[in-house]
Amino acid sequence: MNDYVNITIDDRKIKARAGEKLLWVALDNDIYIPHLCAVREKERSNASCRLCFVEIEGMARPVTSCTQVVREEMVVRTRSTRIDRLVKTAFELLLSDHNLSCRECPANGNCELQKIAKERGLKLRQKRFKAIERDHTVDDSPDEFAFDPSRCVLCGRCIWADREEAGVGAIGFANRGINSVITTFEGVSLAESICTQCKLCVEACPVGAFYYKKDKKA
Repeated sequence: MNDYVNITIDDRKIKARAGEKLLWVALDNDIYIPHLCAVREKERSNASCRLCFVEIEGMARPVTSCTQVVREEMVVRTRSTRIDRLVKTAFELLLSDHNLSCRECPANGNCELQKIAKERGLKLRQKRFKAIERDHTVDDSPDEFAFDPSRCVLCGRCIWADREEAGVGAIGFANRGINSVITTFEGVSLAESICTQCKLCVEACPVGAFYYKKDKKA
């Protein structure tokens, strides 16, 4: 069996490892595809952020590149009118439920939302969807880090780090749909939970939801 396949992404010929997800092949070859929820080590991606759509020749509809396995002679387009529209809509929906006080955010300048906006020419202030008003409370009970749910994009990368890398399981998703949140069991503070304060959740967070206290902006 051949360990590699030949594919084309945006007119570039690329040799990719057989069985690899398209998203990682593109990123490894400096072809940017927006993404938030994907974890390379995860066998099955949730595809929940809906940002990594691409078009593949022979497929009637766009597909999420984080779930699509590469195959021989696959021809991929990362940009088109349809793709750009899908990504813009998903991005604006995220922003409608996100604290956009970027100057005060500890992730300012190192935020995946800012990177997506820059790479795709999108605005961080959107008027299409009404902002969702929520009463969020920052959990600063751990010694070195804190969690601000108003900045959370529900990507789940912190949960992956907590469960699969740290082997703890202190945090998880609660509720459904628009009411989904990341929280501890029974909603206790992180310090009261089984959290070991390993800080892997901070390292995994692509925005400013989990952050080091020393990095908090004035």
